[in-house]
Amino acid sequence: MSIFRVLLAIFFPPLSIIDKGCGSFIIIFLLTLCGWIPGVIGALVILNNPEW
Repeated sequence: MSIFRVLLAIFFPPLSIIDKGCGSFIIIFLLTLCGWIPGVIGALVILNNPEW
């Protein structure tokens, strides 16, 4: 997980996980629409998990 990805996850969560797949992108996009903090937490969890 690079510092660039972490910063991108903080400022625009869906863009930080664009290469993880369409499903992950949609989930994080919906979480971000519900609130900024859930989107950031979801993006950081996905970025921190090496299996995704």
